[in-house]
Amino acid sequence: MRRLTHVAAALRHQQDTAIATLGLTPAVARALHELDPDRPLPARDLAERLGCDRSNVTALVDKLEQASLVERRTDPADRRQKTLVVTEAGREVRDGVDAAMSDARLLAGLTDAELASLRELVWKVSDGGCPEACGPE
Repeated sequence: MRRLTHVAAALRHQQDTAIATLGLTPAVARALHELDPDRPLPARDLAERLGCDRSNVTALVDKLEQASLVERRTDPADRRQKTLVVTEAGREVRDGVDAAMSDARLLAGLTDAELASLRELVWKVSDGGCPEACGPE
């Protein structure tokens, strides 16, 4: 079990390092990652996606807005509500976040057969809930 924890920590460190080069914290990067650049989203919906309190999302959005990655805009369908819109700069940084979150350098030394075995084992230990494919099908 310690080795599995070590692998998870190594993956997290790799991602956090790549995200830091973008000038973001992991929490801010995750918030940006959850936003669809083509669909404005109310902050309350972002809070739901992140599984956190709205007050925490306000702080994350403040940081995204200060970095000019997101803008708060009035929702044309409900002028009482603000939506979060990813800016052009935000789209570029979000692409970098996506790349950092999907970077699999730790798995680069594995063969296709080993990746398939790993995918199957991860599926088993996660009770069928592996969030993303772990290698070629």
